[in-house]
Amino acid sequence: MDGKVREAIFRRVEKEPFARKFDLKLLDLAEGYSKVTMTFTPDMENIFGMAHGGAIFALMDEAFETASNSHGTMAVALNMGISFLATPSPGASMTAEAREINRTTRTALYEIKVTDDGGRLLATCQALVYRKGTPLPFLEEGA
Repeated sequence: MDGKVREAIFRRVEKEPFARKFDLKLLDLAEGYSKVTMTFTPDMENIFGMAHGGAIFALMDEAFETASNSHGTMAVALNMGISFLATPSPGASMTAEAREINRTTRTALYEIKVTDDGGRLLATCQALVYRKGTPLPFLEEGA
């Protein structure tokens, strides 16, 4: 993977307001691959005291966003189909891994899995992006 792209995406995630709100941390990034973590905190609970689907979706979407843009060109989400399988325990660390399954000049397909710190599968997702073909607009920032 291009080192300039890798560094730019790591910098951008650190500054991203949404990632900061959920304390999303980008752990690893390679072409077509991303690993992001987040801790399940009480402010992420739904009306039943379990992890809100939106919180888990936020984690998956961050992994999807970074993996799909890892090629250095803009990619935007077209579709995400999520299956929620289990809820994490309070305070659990959750990790999302996004892996590219197929890529063409205009679209790319990703598989995203979320596990807790015990390795239990919490959610799985298949996601599709549209690849715009234009360079990431923030590549020159902080260079």
